[in-house]
Amino acid sequence: MGGAAGEAMWAAVVAATVVFLAVEVSGAASALPRFAEAPEYRNGEGCPAAAAGVCDPGLVHIAMTLDTHYLRGSMAAVYSLLKHASCPESIFFHFLAAEAGAVDGADPEPELLRRAVAASFPSLRFEIYPFRAEAVAGLISASVRAALEAPLNYARNHLADLLPRCVPRAIYLDSDVLAADDVRRLWETRLPAAAVVAAPEYCHANFSRYFTPAFWSDPVLGARVFAGRRRPPCYFNTGVMVIDLRRWRAGNYRQRIERWMEIQKQKRIYELGSLPPFLLVFAGEVEAVDHRWNQHGLGGNNVHGSCRPLHAGPVSLMHWSGKGKPWDRLDAGRPCPLDHTWKSYDLYIPGDSGGAASPASGPALSASVFSW
Repeated sequence: MGGAAGEAMWAAVVAATVVFLAVEVSGAASALPRFAEAPEYRNGEGCPAAAAGVCDPGLVHIAMTLDTHYLRGSMAAVYSLLKHASCPESIFFHFLAAEAGAVDGADPEPELLRRAVAASFPSLRFEIYPFRAEAVAGLISASVRAALEAPLNYARNHLADLLPRCVPRAIYLDSDVLAADDVRRLWETRLPAAAVVAAPEYCHANFSRYFTPAFWSDPVLGARVFAGRRRPPCYFNTGVMVIDLRRWRAGNYRQRIERWMEIQKQKRIYELGSLPPFLLVFAGEVEAVDHRWNQHGLGGNNVHGSCRPLHAGPVSLMHWSGKGKPWDRLDAGRPCPLDHTWKSYDLYIPGDSGGAASPASGPALSASVFSW
């Protein structure tokens, strides 16, 4: 086809190509959701002097994973921790993010995440540590829920390898938590010489159900695994833990956990993801923490994201463990009652909204909105 008609068709093709490329570039630039800038919180009286660096002994160290899928939850968690901290400037966040190379000139995911966190929390002390999926990929077994098979779920096993050696301990938190108390109180948990991990224990739970009948009937495994421990084994949730990193390294606990993951590959001894190996190594050796620090299960179970109330007693930290996440239920228009509490810390800016979020700080935010 030639002449004017041919030129018109060629112009249409070029225009379509330009539009397509514009959409692709725009999509890469807005790979992450948009978040508002959080209010800034300062240390109160009696707080340690300004930290000189990550090795400063006055810091509280919090470790979390960070990825695009759960970023909205992580942002709300950080905001709540800062809001309720007596010394927010003395908190140092260690984020573990999946290592990813640049694609078509776009920034690798850890760098995009770094910019997003820094934009919403300009004064936050934090570092991002790339985590290689291949470090655990060959050890992961199928689970009852696909989300539990993500390599980043196993990054907490590598905390002691990734964080600076000068960091003596860390509080590990899942991305679906919300603080309602000063996290320094959890940080000051006493760990006796025999303990590596401290966490709330739930000894009323049926511990045997976390492992298969094949495990309990095995003449080498079963109850023999837990014999000789400080206390009878109890279930604990790995989404809130205080970890002594020096003792972890000295005891080669990552290798101990991975040995159980290797056994799981040979004979199926559990159905869940990263939790059972922790139980196999630490159940009966965990230093108990008050239940107020992990009001967990607010996301239902691993199959149904049903609504659940808080347990009886005081609340210092809420945890939406389970299938149902508050941001998903809110977006679907089917929130549970406690999801509205989480919403008050949500910095997310919906794509079709021109306004800013309304965090729980009281004062309205400025018009600072960031998109990466």
